[in-house]
Amino acid sequence: MSSKRSRVHPPYKTKYRVTNWASYNQALVRRGSLRLWISTDAIANWNAKPGKRRRGGQPRYSDLAIETALTLRLVYRLPLRQAEGFLRSVLSLMALDLEAPDHTTLSRRSKTLKIKLKAKFHVGPIDLIIDSTGLSVFGEGQWAAAKHGKRGFQGWKKLHLGVDGAGIIVAESLTGPNVDDARTGVRMIKKARFSLKAVVGDAAYDSREIYEAAEECGARVVVPPIKSARVNKHFPQARNRSAKRIAKVGRQRWKTEVGYHRQGKVENAFFRYKTMIGDRLRSRDPDSQKTEVILGCNILNRMFECGRPRSVAIRD
Repeated sequence: MSSKRSRVHPPYKTKYRVTNWASYNQALVRRGSLRLWISTDAIANWNAKPGKRRRGGQPRYSDLAIETALTLRLVYRLPLRQAEGFLRSVLSLMALDLEAPDHTTLSRRSKTLKIKLKAKFHVGPIDLIIDSTGLSVFGEGQWAAAKHGKRGFQGWKKLHLGVDGAGIIVAESLTGPNVDDARTGVRMIKKARFSLKAVVGDAAYDSREIYEAAEECGARVVVPPIKSARVNKHFPQARNRSAKRIAKVGRQRWKTEVGYHRQGKVENAFFRYKTMIGDRLRSRDPDSQKTEVILGCNILNRMFECGRPRSVAIRD
């Protein structure tokens, strides 16, 4: 056995055991089921309602129909044309007198589709755990970039997520690759739909603006100061207290005391997103990409509500 210390599984890392493995295992199996159910309300609202006349062709399908088609596309990772054929076959097998939106309509309507992030309602204040990751966008890809040099194109965007203590996604934002994490974090704090008791993030969110935004919401900040941090009268007192405590007991002890391990919840959310939805954006249009991200988050939240693991720490 190697004498080197593992950076992935350090000795101080708490180990957990799943207590509801039987029910969670069945929930994972059900996620692969092809059984679909369309409510009577959805059937009644499948086609667009007659509205104010405007120039050009009138909408044929409601936003609900477009959202359903795009959701199935993400769940089963289908191109738009195959998504059209998949939904058409599903409606036929269900013997419903409904038509599936064609791929051209799906592409066009995804740019203007207005949908909201669907998150479980919370009675009390929550922990907002934030972080960001990269998603690649449509291009010639890394292989072409390596083969042809500058002619190859590989772009990416930042996906910012905010989850609660259970791992449910309660905030999201899609930005360019050069957008500062802390600034996006401030916007997520100010636009939070739930009352907050704590804001948890890594050192990328160590900024005065994060502390001020959290203070306005009555939430405390659990963000490790950068390694070169010193007590500064121009910084919030909460940040100075963290810097003093870290200097006294060390960074690892401070993380244990303040419960910084909760930051792993958002890391798990990124893992689930890239595993189930994918690590790249299928849409080319920026507005369609935002729609795609919200749909992906709604899919993950729905899967999480259908069944999630319950774990307890293993005590030595």
